[in-house]
Amino acid sequence: MISEAPATQSASTADVYSLTQVGKTYARNQVVALQDVSLTLKQGSFSSVIGSSGCGKSTLLKIMAGLIPPSTGRVELQGEPVTGPRRDIGMMFQQATLFPWRNTLENIVLPIEIRDGRDAAKKAQERAHKLLDVVGLTGFDNVYPNELSGGMAQRASICRMLITEPAVLLLDEPFSALDELSRDMMNMELQRICTEQQATAFLVTHSISEAVILSDDIYVMKPRPGRLAEVVSVDLPRPRTLDMITTPKFGSIVDYIRGMLDKGEAL
Repeated sequence: MISEAPATQSASTADVYSLTQVGKTYARNQVVALQDVSLTLKQGSFSSVIGSSGCGKSTLLKIMAGLIPPSTGRVELQGEPVTGPRRDIGMMFQQATLFPWRNTLENIVLPIEIRDGRDAAKKAQERAHKLLDVVGLTGFDNVYPNELSGGMAQRASICRMLITEPAVLLLDEPFSALDELSRDMMNMELQRICTEQQATAFLVTHSISEAVILSDDIYVMKPRPGRLAEVVSVDLPRPRTLDMITTPKFGSIVDYIRGMLDKGEAL
């Protein structure tokens, strides 16, 4: 089942990121991690990939980030081949990875400092303050990581990801280390931030509910060799709310994806 596209997306929306028949092999071509993966991300869309451990999700994300090359196929961001890490690709990981000797503001502008030097980083502080306002961390610019909660540290990481104004956000289970309540709250914050910034996001997750509450499209993967089993479009209205989790429509989408996993269609 591939549902109709949600009303939040327009047919004229520009393609930002595309993969065409991407494959990846390891161990002298003896291990096929990915096979013929094709997908397209549109401007302002939120997409997720879900599947069992070992299905190639992390490999896919590394290829999209330019950290490893594909063995076959083509990867393009804004019409240009992705052949390595790029400044217009934002990454966020499971852990906040903030440097403990730098305060929140210094951590946020670090990518600018590394790329363009300290003078550019100082100029970027005004934008960093605006991003802190967006994520609800106003007044925490001089606070060090050990004084931040897990959720606050991840909000600071979101700011650091956005400071370079990337074309696409690649998210590797960014809230998996948080408790369930904090994770739900951060997912709602992530949705709000992506909407306000008109960001194009791609999330790797093991949580079906998380994928459904956040995504326009969910890519369900089969494991080894990792392939796309199906693209499930989520036609829930935006903005999404946690109350939707209890609705029949939300439950039917979750049950459908879980059924694919339970039946082995994506296993």
